[in-house]
Amino acid sequence: MYAFRNNAAILPGDAPLLIQLGTTTLPGMLQQADYTTAVVGKWHLGLGNGIINWNESISPGPNEIGFNYSFIIPATTDRVPAVFIENGKVSNSDANDPIAVSYAEPIGEEPTGLSNPELLKQKADTQHSNTIINGISRIGYMTGGKKARWIDEDIALVLNEKAKHFIIDNKDRPFFLYYPFPNIHVPRTPNKRFVGSTKLGARGDVITEMDWMTGEILKLLDSLGLSKNTLIIFSSDNGPVLNDGYDDFAETLAGNHKPTGIFRGGKYSAYEAGTRVPTITYWPDVIKPGVSDCLFSQIDFFASFAKLVNQKISAGAAPDSENKLPALLGMSKKGRTYMLEESFTLSLRKANWKYISPQEKQTPDWLKNKKIESGLMQTAQLYNLKNDPGEENNLAGQHPEIVIELKEELEKIKKGH
Repeated sequence: MYAFRNNAAILPGDAPLLIQLGTTTLPGMLQQADYTTAVVGKWHLGLGNGIINWNESISPGPNEIGFNYSFIIPATTDRVPAVFIENGKVSNSDANDPIAVSYAEPIGEEPTGLSNPELLKQKADTQHSNTIINGISRIGYMTGGKKARWIDEDIALVLNEKAKHFIIDNKDRPFFLYYPFPNIHVPRTPNKRFVGSTKLGARGDVITEMDWMTGEILKLLDSLGLSKNTLIIFSSDNGPVLNDGYDDFAETLAGNHKPTGIFRGGKYSAYEAGTRVPTITYWPDVIKPGVSDCLFSQIDFFASFAKLVNQKISAGAAPDSENKLPALLGMSKKGRTYMLEESFTLSLRKANWKYISPQEKQTPDWLKNKKIESGLMQTAQLYNLKNDPGEENNLAGQHPEIVIELKEELEKIKKGH
């Protein structure tokens, strides 16, 4: 379902599980079709019921909403706790060094980015200047768990080994692996084998690292003879951002390179550079190489996968998902008629037209500080993306009939479900 239906927000690292127990999830639907399911990587959907004891079994979490196996970063790598959680338990925990986490107030005597900036590998903004772990200050405060704390530069290697083990262990049965990379989220800390692999500094090097992570999975599938029976989807959760809280010189080293290309905005933005993301589908002998311009939303994975595995969607499940399997496999040019884009406001696409609804809430202070073009305005915006992919010319005044159509359709979507 659309994130706004669940009042989704950017969660602190100790937030309760965002997905209500009993909700039919994509991995849960695949379990019903006899798939073994796993998540390895960045989670950031909350854990537990609101008060977490990090030294005991943590529930509910991924294993309670459809995953047979989980090895996760609880939130993001710039938030505490800086530990891995495997099937609900902190990996390498030590009862003699209990973990405590707080997002409300400082705890313990660990140095912070504000109190001890000389300990930092990367300078950070105030939001990212709480507890220092591995020379990097984070959002939130943490004490304990010294043996359990990850080494940032080794995260990619650890995650890839876990993902590969899951594939090997389940090579003889149907499996689904959700592998949300922490790359290229901040803090950007490439492993030493990738440092200097590009001229773009840490940001470029973690892209190289991510390419290697992907390649290792592809090579494993080839070696196990699984490639021709496996659908692989590679995508992103938002558009690019250079400075996202840490001074890793991404802006300076980018030079004349524009990661947003011809598009306007970036991460957090309602404009296309924030909401339009790369998506690659790969299935040898099934998907023919090519490029598709059809409208497709990631929420359509649910209904499309259900069709692929001949699984009936239960009543009330995945209310916003549409079966677009032919488009996903490159067998049809027909995508969605209407496609919702979510940011700090809602936008709606139809063919080449894009409507951005007026701002209803104030822009968060931390977003204002980043000077990011969010796309939030008090008036409606309408763009023809075929003629104006950079969203420079607001045509709302010239085409009120299109504004009315898209606004009315957006209201139907908001009231639906």
